[in-house]
Amino acid sequence: MYQALYRKWRPTRFADVVGQRHITDTLRAQLESGRLSHAYLFTGTRGTGKTTCAKILARAVNCTNLTGGDPCGTCPACRGILDGSILDVVEIDAASNNGVDNIRDIRDEVRYTPASVKKRVYIIDEVHMLSQGAFNALLKTLEEPPEHVLFILATTEINKVPATILSRCQRFDFRRIAPHDIAHRLLEIAEEEQIPLTDGGARMIARLADGALRDALSILDRAAAGSSGPIDEEQVASGVGILAGDTAVDLMRYILAGDLTDAIGQLTESYTAGRELGAVLDQLLGLVRDMLLMKTSKSDVSALLSPAYPARTVQELCGQVPATRLLAYTHVLQDALMRMPRAANRRIEAELCVVRLCQLQADDYDTLSGRVDALEEKVARGLVAAPAAVAAPVQPQDDEGFPSDADAPPPGDDDMQPFAATETAQKPKKPQKLECSPQWNDITLAAKKLLPMSTFAQLTFAKGVLHGNDLYVVCEDPFTCELCGEAKVKQALAQAAHSVMGREYRVKVMEESNVGTLSTKANPVDDIIRRAGELDIALEIDD
Repeated sequence: MYQALYRKWRPTRFADVVGQRHITDTLRAQLESGRLSHAYLFTGTRGTGKTTCAKILARAVNCTNLTGGDPCGTCPACRGILDGSILDVVEIDAASNNGVDNIRDIRDEVRYTPASVKKRVYIIDEVHMLSQGAFNALLKTLEEPPEHVLFILATTEINKVPATILSRCQRFDFRRIAPHDIAHRLLEIAEEEQIPLTDGGARMIARLADGALRDALSILDRAAAGSSGPIDEEQVASGVGILAGDTAVDLMRYILAGDLTDAIGQLTESYTAGRELGAVLDQLLGLVRDMLLMKTSKSDVSALLSPAYPARTVQELCGQVPATRLLAYTHVLQDALMRMPRAANRRIEAELCVVRLCQLQADDYDTLSGRVDALEEKVARGLVAAPAAVAAPVQPQDDEGFPSDADAPPPGDDDMQPFAATETAQKPKKPQKLECSPQWNDITLAAKKLLPMSTFAQLTFAKGVLHGNDLYVVCEDPFTCELCGEAKVKQALAQAAHSVMGREYRVKVMEESNVGTLSTKANPVDDIIRRAGELDIALEIDD
């Protein structure tokens, strides 16, 4: 009958335990010196070797031919404990035997000496599941057991074990097993079992196991059962239901480039292949985590990265991406993962998440500094606003290309908003390269005193043109237009323009693509007013 790999390859000696050298060396030293405790408490996450070490310790304390602190495995005591014929080593599952009566039975049994071995050993697994009454019943026996009794408690949730129990035991904390140790052990077992496991497949399994060797062996068992060829990354990903390493990197490249079509296509292929979309998003979150570490750390973090992605690949992905954008990715992915279990259609939820990742908006950033970083990234990369797919309606324009005020309503609150389109739609003209009015620099410097530094930085991505009683703030793209269109920014600009020019101006924010052929010549009247102000000459202006 076939036996699962994690049962078949359970270590029988301390030397075979992977990744817990700090514990196995201590236990072997205690066995050799004879300085054993009467009660041990093993704690740690699943699959790290707690029960395995408890069984090895139970054989070692009864072994008649102890070698280097390890049980020999050949003496009658070792063989009897291994095959279960010796009843003096008792393994109890506290999840199903958690009552006071179960502990009372143990308390009654410890009075009798073992029949065929030196010590009676009680291994209580998942001890945190015991009831409060059971813990109280165990206290006195655990504190002063007979010399022929050894208690070994194991738990994954140490916080649920009462302090009175903790103080009576010698505690050992089991660490998560390092991915490279898991991958090395998997390759050794695969070679013995004649399983064609590749190095890449072993590294992927080690990453998915999250420090638990038992989970890694279970994944290998599943992948080997459903494959007739080499077990590589693609085969492991297909068996577990996640993306292969190269596929995840390609999907991240599409997201960074804003290529929504290819990103959704990649997600559709994963869905068709039967992969769990929640695991796909979780894998993307892990990749973003690696990118953040690489981007923000000032030292080498190669040892902290997931083994599924080479450090050079992660470095290439995060090369031109600001950390604030990666943080925005984490929020979008975490929100989607929280909604995924309750979503009526998981595929749609995952696709909406990818859409948000490809088209981040200002609201997706935590702080204003993050939004400014996004703008700086666009300027550094030379990105401009893409033309609209549908021609936007424009207003009639005067000789200089500005919207005509002939049909405009009286000045009011609406005048502080971007231009409203008319009902007639026509194809906008291709905008020329704009230049700021000479007074724009003075106006922004005056506005600097009225705005926080982070808000003032927005104005460096816009151009100001004075025309009549209006100050037009022309933005390159909708993102900048949204930021500069905030009420506090427009009010500060209006106040700054009044202080520089000596007259009231209406601030209007608009996109460059919505402006016709703009004249870049400065208004001579505005220049005269500015020069008169510099010379302290009072002018009477007739509007």
